[in-house]
Amino acid sequence: MNTDTHAAHADDHHHGDGHAHGTFSTYMLGFVLSVVLTAIPFWLVMSGVLPSKQITALVIMAFAVVQIVVHMIYFLHMNTTSENGWSMMALIFTVVMVVIALSGSLWVMHHLNSNMMPMHQMSGMK
Repeated sequence: MNTDTHAAHADDHHHGDGHAHGTFSTYMLGFVLSVVLTAIPFWLVMSGVLPSKQITALVIMAFAVVQIVVHMIYFLHMNTTSENGWSMMALIFTVVMVVIALSGSLWVMHHLNSNMMPMHQMSGMK
């Protein structure tokens, strides 16, 4: 390998054109948003401010979705232009797989529960 070839590759920092890096301020903003998005649901559960458990669960799930988006933007640096769209394709694939796994699990558990013998019939089988 001659010196010209070696010098030509010396400036290669292995960063793609679509690769974005965060600054300290964006990392701190992401951290603060994550702490707030964790503290508010914790406070909602501990104080019992909302009238029912179902509403509390829905609000917590909404905060969880917002926190996932915050993590993807501020910490994983995901956007539509990064790596020519491959990050978005991987995200879509992951979401589809998670939905399939969760819905399949819930479907199986529901059918297992509906096919179980009631407890009052089981007590007479002793």
